[in-house]
Amino acid sequence: MSYEMIATVMFAGMMVMLMTGQRVFGAIGFVGAIAGLFLWGTGGVEIPFSAAMKLMKWYPLLTLPMFIFMGYVLSESKIADDLYRMFHVWMGPVKGGLAIGTVGLMVLISAMNGLSVAGMAIGATIALPELLRRGYDKILVTGTIQAGSSLGILVPPSVVLVLYAMIARQPVGQLWLAGVIPGLMMATMFIIYIYLRARLQPHLGPAMGPEDLAEYERVTDHPLRLNYIVIGTLVLTPLLIFTGLMEAKSALGLAIGLGALSFLTRNLTGFHKDLYMKEKYRLLFSGVLPLAIFAAMMLPFVNGWTSLVESSAIGAMTAFFAAVLKGRMNKEVFETSVRSTLGISCMFMWIILAALAFGAIFDGLGAVKAIENLFTERLALSPWMILILMQLSFIVMGTFLDDTAMLVIVAPLYVPLVGALGFDLIWYGVLYTITTQIAYMTPPFGYNLFLMRAMAPPEIGLKDIYVSIIPFALVMVLALSLIMIFPQIALWLPEYVYGK
Repeated sequence: MSYEMIATVMFAGMMVMLMTGQRVFGAIGFVGAIAGLFLWGTGGVEIPFSAAMKLMKWYPLLTLPMFIFMGYVLSESKIADDLYRMFHVWMGPVKGGLAIGTVGLMVLISAMNGLSVAGMAIGATIALPELLRRGYDKILVTGTIQAGSSLGILVPPSVVLVLYAMIARQPVGQLWLAGVIPGLMMATMFIIYIYLRARLQPHLGPAMGPEDLAEYERVTDHPLRLNYIVIGTLVLTPLLIFTGLMEAKSALGLAIGLGALSFLTRNLTGFHKDLYMKEKYRLLFSGVLPLAIFAAMMLPFVNGWTSLVESSAIGAMTAFFAAVLKGRMNKEVFETSVRSTLGISCMFMWIILAALAFGAIFDGLGAVKAIENLFTERLALSPWMILILMQLSFIVMGTFLDDTAMLVIVAPLYVPLVGALGFDLIWYGVLYTITTQIAYMTPPFGYNLFLMRAMAPPEIGLKDIYVSIIPFALVMVLALSLIMIFPQIALWLPEYVYGK
């Protein structure tokens, strides 16, 4: 049997196992291990073991549990609720403003969590009921939440891009930076569409009137507590770093120590001042907190003061201390966050392990070279035509698989082929994430469509969900086309940062 036929049998066997309902990592890893055993005897089973060792030695994998923990702490401690109320108050007077604020919420949730499902859950439970109550069109609202949640695997810290980095053997930091501008560009395009649609059809997204905002104009009963030590930390740490009086790691250690001290003195008189202000201004300060956490995590990394793993640890600790200082960290929140982090981290590790084992067998067969010859020599297709066919295959697979499953199934084939065709693998990682999210939302069997149906109230039917996503999917196709035509949209920021 030729190597091409063996590769085809492996791929077909994996698809059959997936269709029988087997777990993704079990199906992929089993096919890889059995193929290795039959091809090279007992020595072939060393390949999955070697893949496991490679995974355990991959230092950036430590970022995975850190960022997942950070996201769950911010979510479970209800800090995301304050964030939505901030957008609710400040964007409400604009036509379509609450939907625009929901997109902003999704961007920040993505920056806190890195999973699109988390954004979908928060949007469906917090934003959706409020938007419907305010008279927003259910189709516009449903599409907004689905489109906004799609940014979760593109805006850093994207968990899926960590998975892609491991399989494609690319730097996680460069992939995350490559996702920043495309993610913000897509969010801006969503906002422009919503604003124009609400201006042309005001009944779809009515603005909030003065009577709706009256409760936010009164002086709050819950003052903003300014801790002098916290303020001193925020001012002193950047100053010490920029002036060169202290190394970044030492200054960050000092900041953590001062943060612990501020917690111990939070209720002692003389260490803080309570500011009584209008509720809308208090919410503005509360909404800035997630931005401060993201800045504390990413700025040291972008400026080269910390490594990626160290930045992820800073993000996790900052989120934890923020929840503690706001009085929202209790045993239940901590236990739920840790358990969820452990479950998702283990799931991703098993998937990466299986993908590496399967990919090693595929590489050993020379299947990638054979398929490259098939496309470029026998079929005489241009590199761009092959790339477009790859993207279309993601659309098809997205009707019955999620983004992680799609990646681990085709990455052993697609990633080496993309490199052989002369395309940049960092750029392709961004194309992959956007394409899979379009596939996620493509009727009739898109994964996100049924997830939205499970979370939506009874008055929103599956037909409404299908119709709602069409304009947003077209906006995403436009964004994807722009990034394909102008690769520097994705590549400029990582080249600039790493060039420094």
